[in-house]
Amino acid sequence: MTWQGKLTDRTASIFQGNQMKLKLVNIQKAKISAAAFTKAFCHHRVIELDATAVHTDLPIPDIISGLCSNSWIQQNLRCLLLDSASIPRDSRLLFFGQLTGLRILSVFNVCFHSEDLANVAKLPKLESLDISNTLVTNISALLMCKDRLKSLTMHYLKCLTMTKPQILAVIRELKCLRHLDISDHRQLKSDLAFHLLQQKDILPHIVSLDISGGSCITDGAVELFIQQRPAMQFVGLLATDAGYSDFFTAKQGLRVAGGANMSQISEALSRYRNRSCFMKEALYRLFTETFSMQITMPAILKLQKNCLLSLTNSRILVDVPFDRFDAAKFVMRWLCKHENPKMQTMAVSITSILALQLSPEQTAQLQEELLMAVKELLAIVKQKTTENLDDVTLLFTLKALWNLTDESPAACSHFMENQGLAIFIQVLETFSESAIQSKVLGLWNNIAEVRELSSKLLTEDVLKHISSLLHSKEMEVSYLAAGIIAHLTSDKQPWISQDLQRSALLQDLYATIQNWPSSSCKMTALVTYRSFKAFFPLLGNFSQPAVQLWALWAMYHVCSKNPSKYCKMLVEEEGLQLLCDIQEHSEADPQTQQIATSILDDFRMHFMNYQRPPLC
Repeated sequence: MTWQGKLTDRTASIFQGNQMKLKLVNIQKAKISAAAFTKAFCHHRVIELDATAVHTDLPIPDIISGLCSNSWIQQNLRCLLLDSASIPRDSRLLFFGQLTGLRILSVFNVCFHSEDLANVAKLPKLESLDISNTLVTNISALLMCKDRLKSLTMHYLKCLTMTKPQILAVIRELKCLRHLDISDHRQLKSDLAFHLLQQKDILPHIVSLDISGGSCITDGAVELFIQQRPAMQFVGLLATDAGYSDFFTAKQGLRVAGGANMSQISEALSRYRNRSCFMKEALYRLFTETFSMQITMPAILKLQKNCLLSLTNSRILVDVPFDRFDAAKFVMRWLCKHENPKMQTMAVSITSILALQLSPEQTAQLQEELLMAVKELLAIVKQKTTENLDDVTLLFTLKALWNLTDESPAACSHFMENQGLAIFIQVLETFSESAIQSKVLGLWNNIAEVRELSSKLLTEDVLKHISSLLHSKEMEVSYLAAGIIAHLTSDKQPWISQDLQRSALLQDLYATIQNWPSSSCKMTALVTYRSFKAFFPLLGNFSQPAVQLWALWAMYHVCSKNPSKYCKMLVEEEGLQLLCDIQEHSEADPQTQQIATSILDDFRMHFMNYQRPPLC
């Protein structure tokens, strides 16, 4: 009932009688009042209660009060989980002292103070305690339960005021401890674990030690610590510099949560489900480890399912039905949070694919997110270019910008307003890889299609680069450079003072296309289009055969590669009439007529069953 969200004050009433005998009660995240909780559950002989993140209608003092109303529960309740539960502001000391049978208590992420710890430490049977992310400033009270405490978790104790020697002095006295967790956010750069590893007379019976996120931790220090304690079965080393030596794979019976290999990553994903800082690190490690993997790993999918990492799979982004608009909105905002660069790669990768899954109308609705995303992506490109670093993040970022500006005048405007043109010219002058060149040219094609912006591409640097790249040996680069030239030269108006340059570009464009292989040739990557609408003005330009020729070559290329999509697009967007006009026009260039005829022939071959046949 809890998991299905069906546990309420009304439905909880079914537990008020004596027909059932509850022992284990789970009310995680349930919205239930204090009165309903007491009536429904506190007359049962409950031995375990999980009230993790229960609604604020049921604060911790009321939970304790309800439990203590039953003398049997006072003496026999063994396990109480209160993680992320609320405490009213006017509440101070929490009276756990009456729960004398308590063995396991967790108050993770609770307003739990040093005075409360002193109260809890007196519990006569307490064996396991989690005080992570609480307001405890001093852990000296733990000395009161040193002879019985077996498990202590104090992850991210951000308010501790004790010195490291004082903390270690307390831990040294906890000789019964078998599990200790002092893992921390790496951003805090805590070196408590580093000093702990140097101690020889500490934790003699430890079997599980979690020091993930600690600074200055080395393989050698961890190995020595474990060798002196051969009974150890687990060590947490995620987000540290340790876990990479052969010792950790050779040691039998030792489980490691880390980032060195798939085994360590799997352990981390399993252990840190409720710790976002470590899940981010583990998911990044998984992303890196499996980026080029060709095999399916169902066991791993079970550990990270429903996480953003799943979205980095292009099959999921393209084929699985989900709300892509909300996903894009979330990922764009996530991208702008300046997360660690490793996580940034994932965000950029997702953005680059999701951008093409949105309609132009949906993209237009993301005004604020679009502006932030374009700014952030350009900042990444600028940084990578300055560092001369052509890594996978740069490629994803360039692709994301290309896709975001596709049929999006707003995104194109944001690009131009944020010095995008200058940044991309610097990219071309820094990197010569065709994969980078094609993405730069792809975005410039998108800008060239926007009439209000296209004239801004008529700069000396831009024209120099596209003129040069028109003759690239890489077909995709030459094709995209030709597209920019076709769009820019189709309108004479912006070229009034540069007519000779325009004529030279048109001649070069026509000659280059003449030397291309057939339109059915293979490119490095198939360029995709949302629609053919940007081509239609070019098809009607009979005074410039080179412009017509490029548009026809482009349309024939995608129609021959993906006829089911693009031949259908021709019908729906009423482009067949334009092809017929070219085929029948008395002054049309012979080669353009030939390609128009080829497209129509292909259309007839693939779509004979269409209700609307070719018009000619």
